Amino acid sequence: MQSDKTFATRFGVIAATVGSAVGLGNIWRFPYECGANGGSAFLLAYIGFVIVLGIPVICAEFVVGRASGTNVAGAFRKLGAGRLWQSIGVMGITASFFIMGFYSVVAGWCMDYIWQSATGFGGVASQTELHTRFDEIVASPLRPVAWTIAFLVVNFMVISRGVQKGIERISNLLMPLLFVILAVFCVNSLLMPGAAEGMAFLFKPDFSKLDGDALLSAMGQAFFSLSVGMGALITYSSYFSKKTSLVKTAGITAALDTLVAVMAAIVIFPACFSFGQEPAAGPRLVFEVLPSIFMSLPGGQIWGTMFFILLFVASLTSTISLSEVVIACMEGEWKMSRGKATLIEGGAVTVMAVLSSLSFGALSGWTIFGMNFFNLLDFLSSNILLPAGGVLISIYVGWVLDRRIVSRQLTPPGHTRSVWVAPVSFCLRFIAPPAILAIFIFGLL
Repeated sequence: MQSDKTFATRFGVIAATVGSAVGLGNIWRFPYECGANGGSAFLLAYIGFVIVLGIPVICAEFVVGRASGTNVAGAFRKLGAGRLWQSIGVMGITASFFIMGFYSVVAGWCMDYIWQSATGFGGVASQTELHTRFDEIVASPLRPVAWTIAFLVVNFMVISRGVQKGIERISNLLMPLLFVILAVFCVNSLLMPGAAEGMAFLFKPDFSKLDGDALLSAMGQAFFSLSVGMGALITYSSYFSKKTSLVKTAGITAALDTLVAVMAAIVIFPACFSFGQEPAAGPRLVFEVLPSIFMSLPGGQIWGTMFFILLFVASLTSTISLSEVVIACMEGEWKMSRGKATLIEGGAVTVMAVLSSLSFGALSGWTIFGMNFFNLLDFLSSNILLPAGGVLISIYVGWVLDRRIVSRQLTPPGHTRSVWVAPVSFCLRFIAPPAILAIFIFGLL
């Protein structure tokens, strides 16, 4: 009988790992970065970094997870790693916890906007009005907190049901839904009057813009978009069966994650050019620019509602993996039941998320190192913990871990030695560490 601590199907493996990687960054950061940094020139650089940086580091996390068969805190200890390398697990848990503290707030905004889109934003349609509306919502003392808690309740309901009945089942449902919604939006955008201009802005290569900063942006986007360095992929790969091909799964995960980002860009740029809107990055794009466009379309309430459902799905599949990192550690290291671990982790995350939400309103005057609580969690996780974890795991698997373990894990069943062992090891040894260090230093400047 198959354990609930193992993914039941190959589709479940792909759906869960892609769901972990796909998030809001694919939809609100990649399109702008691509359009502002040389279009398809940036895209080519991004794909190159995904191949030589992203996929090898995913493989490194997969190797550690499946070889140990346990949570991120215990994985390195079980593999005989010293204290320095065991700190990778601690950083992964901390990063996952911090990210949940602010990411769930944004997900709560998305849930709020599902309702607002469905009701037509109360007649508000212009970008200026929507800007004012967004500022009022995030500064409210109760409304964003309520939606954040509602999102966390959904997240914890899924997590509490375990690997197969919770994570795998919801991933099998939500990931196809995400691609269907994106495909519908792509068709609609390509039929808009500004489709040709938008596609030219996105895909016409402008290598003059591909300078050092643009290359670092492409490299950083490739690294952070794939959810490496936070322990999620180590945790998920501990649920892989021995028949799962790690290299193939890493390649498919990276390819589908990139496809989501490109599809999001195809949705956004024709729409912006058709309605004379300036493409923007971050919350302004999804909570102000795009809603004003959707409300100008026939059936705008439907389009807006579908878009924020898309964002909700992307948020949920990511936060499920983040919660699982912490809960799996509490189960494995502290021998807690899943229900108890979920309640404790859920309560702690809720407190952090409430503080993050209030940092735009009632607690806006409370700053640490000049940052509100929301931005502090974002900075510590994205600029310090994730790059540090990525560097250390690359060095550990590339230089420290027994070569036989790496070769055995990367070689599919029935083969003597995979042809991918040597290139993956080379990238982990000589390319990934200096590249991620460059991202780390750039992020602190």
